[in-house]
Amino acid sequence: MLSAALLLPFLGTTAGALCVFALRGALSDRLRKTLLGLSSGVMTAASVWSLLIPAMDQCAEMGRLAFLPAAVGCALGFLFLLLLDQVIPHLHADATEPEGPRSSLRRTTMLCLAVTLHNIPEGMAVGAVLAAFLQGGTDITGSAVLALSLGIALQNFPEGAVVSMPLAGEDNGRAKSFLYGMLSGIVEPLAAIVMILLSAWLLPALPYLLAAAAGAMLYVVFEELIPEASGEPHSNIPTLGFAFGFLLMMALDVALA
Repeated sequence: MLSAALLLPFLGTTAGALCVFALRGALSDRLRKTLLGLSSGVMTAASVWSLLIPAMDQCAEMGRLAFLPAAVGCALGFLFLLLLDQVIPHLHADATEPEGPRSSLRRTTMLCLAVTLHNIPEGMAVGAVLAAFLQGGTDITGSAVLALSLGIALQNFPEGAVVSMPLAGEDNGRAKSFLYGMLSGIVEPLAAIVMILLSAWLLPALPYLLAAAAGAMLYVVFEELIPEASGEPHSNIPTLGFAFGFLLMMALDVALA
């Protein structure tokens, strides 16, 4: 179960990156916006049901202040991703100007770094929930861990395609574009392992780690996914994708808990 939970998100990204061999040309604007909305919905639902609620449940003895560790952890997660955003040069798919410090890195490299930043919170989320399960004494079950890992893997499939397809359009070749897309997901199991190791040293801080992963995921949703999905031309397709992704992740988390 441990290896499956760690590897499922990475395998989802890898499977999506394989689309570069099956599809011709770039993704249509409608499909890309749908996939971005779907990813936003999955990550938002996972942040609430898989991370923030369990974090508050672990602090139930605090009574009305049970929200406090979750709020602090969530804020720290936001700040952590904001810091990474400022210190790592990266370029979003729809952007013409890179973010972060000035760099001579190639456009392809900065595109991959942008997706890698996006994947770090997902690895943190899986690692935090898996750590809570391994430590015991919580309501988090093995099924809940697998539900979160599966949900992230599902939204990573379109994400892998969204990464590899534009790279192929940059004249990188299909094999090289697939490799870049696949490697953008390797950070997820690595981030998960870091969270598990941190929890072993900081067991009382586990609610903060769960909430920090939620904050990091929500940062990505609101800083990157939603703006890209709602760009011109305006469409209701991303909203429908968000709703479907949110309901899918909520159903997985509750039904498999």
